Amino acid sequence: MKLILWAAMLATCSCGLYKKAPPAAAAAQTDEAALFEVPAKQLPHLKIAEVTRTAWSSVVRTTGTVDWDSDHTTQAITQVNGPISKLLVDLGTRVTVNQPLLYVSSPDVATAISAYKKARNHQDYSKKTLDRSKDLLEHKVIATKDLEAAEQEYNDARAETENDLQALKIFGVTEQEIDDAQHQGTPINPQLAVRSPISGMVVQKLVTPGLVIQAGTTACFTISDTSSVWVQGHIYDRDLEAVRIGDAVEETDSSFHRTFHGVIAYIEALIDPATRTTSVRIVTKNPDGLLKKDMFVDAVIHTRSGRSVLTVPTSAILRNDENLPFAYVEASPGKFAQRLVNIGVEQGEDTEIVSGLKEGEKVVAQGSVFLQFANSNQ
Repeated sequence: MKLILWAAMLATCSCGLYKKAPPAAAAAQTDEAALFEVPAKQLPHLKIAEVTRTAWSSVVRTTGTVDWDSDHTTQAITQVNGPISKLLVDLGTRVTVNQPLLYVSSPDVATAISAYKKARNHQDYSKKTLDRSKDLLEHKVIATKDLEAAEQEYNDARAETENDLQALKIFGVTEQEIDDAQHQGTPINPQLAVRSPISGMVVQKLVTPGLVIQAGTTACFTISDTSSVWVQGHIYDRDLEAVRIGDAVEETDSSFHRTFHGVIAYIEALIDPATRTTSVRIVTKNPDGLLKKDMFVDAVIHTRSGRSVLTVPTSAILRNDENLPFAYVEASPGKFAQRLVNIGVEQGEDTEIVSGLKEGEKVVAQGSVFLQFANSNQ
């Protein structure tokens, strides 16, 4: 509404408030439109900024696709054969390391526990035999070779027990379950829990109740720590020289009113022959888990290769009827001219000027839209 009132005021009063410069001054402008003058009482409505030279880090813009962080993503795979008796988690469930995910009814577990019990019993018997042989040798009842045989029998029994114990650990049997198995009267529980290898979220569920799974083959779940993700970006060869591992990256998605921050962790050693681009991996923080697998994001890579550029406030850049960028340049106090410019990239609230302006010149940074309207009515 304010803009309409301003426009109406300028349209009705432009003949009195804005005056063209004398013809001689206008003729002196070879590459500019004619100067026009702004009355002194209107000048406070304009903000003038100076064209400055600034050291900028080079910026590379690209797009990327979100993927799970493979360094913090893994599958939960069972080490035994058998049908699934109970599922404990579902998609989206947050789990901690070693948390049970499902139970498998497996004869492999019962067999392993039984073998461990037998080996442990044999070890205990061998230990008693060895102690008795030492006592008999002291009383010269047996020969030395008989003691050596008893020692050999005990060592073999201990090695067998250790081997069966390691098998239980590979199966994922807990220390408490192993302690319970050492008691000869404890019944054997054939159910084995498949546990989460890491803390994170269940992002894939690959099994159903009753499914018979194969040891070391069937992947039951995919667990990922979604607090960070990988963004796979694509860099054209013209920008490869500027991009380095460790460069900071800002990523945005039109669906979210926030910026995500990442760091380039890997630059691929080949170029895709179809797109003529090189893939880069951007490890990105993912607060609240907003970034999902296969999302598209816009990425701005802030490289560490600095360069000197001319800049003006972005608000000073307007577009004419042909969509060409221009700025209002202050030729002298209160007198302005419209000048076409070539612009580069934006950083923050500033825009790079490739050509059309010189360092030290002054441009209208605020209020230029009203100048544009007034100039069009002259």
